[in-house]
Amino acid sequence: MAKNLTTKILEAHLVEGRLQPGEEIAIKIDHTLLQDATGTMAMLEFMATGTPRVKVELAAQYIDHNLLQTDFRNADDHAFLTSAARKFGLYLSKPGNGVSHQVHLERFGVPGKILLGADSHSPTAAGLAMIAIGAGGLDVALAMAGHPFRLPCPRVMGVRLTGRLPDWVSGKDLILEMLLRHTVKGGVGKIIEYYGPGVENLSATDRATVGNMGAELGATSTVFPSDRRTREFLESQGRGAAWRELSADPGADYDDHDEIDLSTLEPLIACPSSPDNVVPVREIEGLKVDQVIVGSSVNSSFRDLMTVCRILEGRRVALHVSFNINPGSRQVLENVAAQGGVVQLLLAGAQIHQPGCLGCIGMGQAPGTGQISLRTFPRNFPGRSGTLNDKVYLCSPETAAAAGIFGVVTDPRKLGELMPWPNVGNPEKYLVDDSSIIAPEADGSEVEIVTGPNIIPLPEFEELPDSLSVPVVIKVGDNISTDTIMPAGNKVLPYRSNIPAISRFVFNQLDPGFAERAEATGNGSVVAGENYGQGSSREHAALASRFLGIRVKLAKSFARIHKANLVNFGILPLTFRNPADFDLIRQGDTLSLHGLRDLVASGAEEIPLNLGDRVIVGILRVSARERQELLAGGALNYVRKG
Repeated sequence: MAKNLTTKILEAHLVEGRLQPGEEIAIKIDHTLLQDATGTMAMLEFMATGTPRVKVELAAQYIDHNLLQTDFRNADDHAFLTSAARKFGLYLSKPGNGVSHQVHLERFGVPGKILLGADSHSPTAAGLAMIAIGAGGLDVALAMAGHPFRLPCPRVMGVRLTGRLPDWVSGKDLILEMLLRHTVKGGVGKIIEYYGPGVENLSATDRATVGNMGAELGATSTVFPSDRRTREFLESQGRGAAWRELSADPGADYDDHDEIDLSTLEPLIACPSSPDNVVPVREIEGLKVDQVIVGSSVNSSFRDLMTVCRILEGRRVALHVSFNINPGSRQVLENVAAQGGVVQLLLAGAQIHQPGCLGCIGMGQAPGTGQISLRTFPRNFPGRSGTLNDKVYLCSPETAAAAGIFGVVTDPRKLGELMPWPNVGNPEKYLVDDSSIIAPEADGSEVEIVTGPNIIPLPEFEELPDSLSVPVVIKVGDNISTDTIMPAGNKVLPYRSNIPAISRFVFNQLDPGFAERAEATGNGSVVAGENYGQGSSREHAALASRFLGIRVKLAKSFARIHKANLVNFGILPLTFRNPADFDLIRQGDTLSLHGLRDLVASGAEEIPLNLGDRVIVGILRVSARERQELLAGGALNYVRKG
């Protein structure tokens, strides 16, 4: 029977279960990825398992988020992570070396492997035909300790590509087209697999862009074949021996289908404040732009930045525009510099920042009040930039460069009136400098873990009680992101290893009184609409909520990673049997649940919630293992019990 590539890779890693969509499967993990914003807590969780050394083929710890050292906290976290990496056998990428998924693509990615990353944009590794899955830090910590990763078996959406991208159109426009077609919910429960004759016309870094922003579709992962373009990239990195050919069998079937002729695509842009609010650039031309940022989490490769350099060569950005470059890695910056790109950017009036996440995670680069910001980033959720009521647009490097020159949103095809299309490719041979990557020590048993006053031990959580009375502390609508639940930014991120401190920021932008009310209730609940918890993998959105006493979240539907994180920390993730019941509940109402332990242990899907004299039925759709974790009060409690 002909098999698609996703099935082939999953079969090769299957530990338990059947590859039937919706059934729980357990898969072996080859690579794990941590970054500093999630890694501090994940490393504490790994240490809590008592495992003396990581048990995966390759584990990497990146320091790329908390780069602003405004006080001791970030520096202390970096010292902690450095010592932990040495002790437990992880590669360490130092501050300034680059964004985790960009560096992993360059220096560690291997076709056909499965990567589990505590960063929702880990599927950037699709550029090298890896299945890379974003997850909460606890799931990654358990994988590092040798446990398989468990998830509902995804459906496979096959997207057949034909044709070739037109001039001035890039991989960013392809993934924006997918978001236009399928929305931020269209990939939930799916792996997106691209195939067909058009795939060969996309470079590895174009594919990485598409994989990165597949997370905005809600997809579990994205995968491309491993072909000559994959080999081309690996050889350019001096890692050609890692290449092997991988593709779907001829005539392979998919659970869902789509087809895109690349030659029909045009420049697209996502308007505020959702990645799927996509329109053609030509429809909003003329809108004044105040800030442009190229790079960071996505579109930060050599090809992306060098394209901007070529467009800006001999020109100046508009006087009123702040034009910023965030290289994806030190390697990218070094190679751009070697081609004369740094001088071109400086002469054009651009600001060049250190390689790292920076503005993408709200770590600086916040736009001014009422300002328009064009970014090549993957997300534009409300307030994510660090500015309330922000106006952030997502676009390609070509569109960003055009806006920089003209000072207004401009279809980049109009640049053809000023210059030939740059047609920049990736280098045949990259300059490679691994001096900022520290390899694991052969024996780290004598290494002492360095901790500072901001490294607080994990909170202990009690088992699920048999009865709960949970006031509704907050009621929210559809598509609430983890940025809204647990904000990022330079004020919040330094507390990632300090749950009591960071819990004060839960829902802070939406409802500053949430934390105080949640604590006062003892046990509480959250009621939400569709796609609750979309976006980042940050487990703090669940963990800090649990610390404040939230025991139940009742929503019309959940995003995959957030639902898994809720289970990991003992919060019941219930969905409405009847979505219309959402309208019956008000903030301040109390929901009562009785006989919970028997219901959860017996496998019951219907969980009655009493609302005065009404009964609202919640659906608990989790695996048998997840039920045991909920009963134990969380996954770590369950693992410790053996």
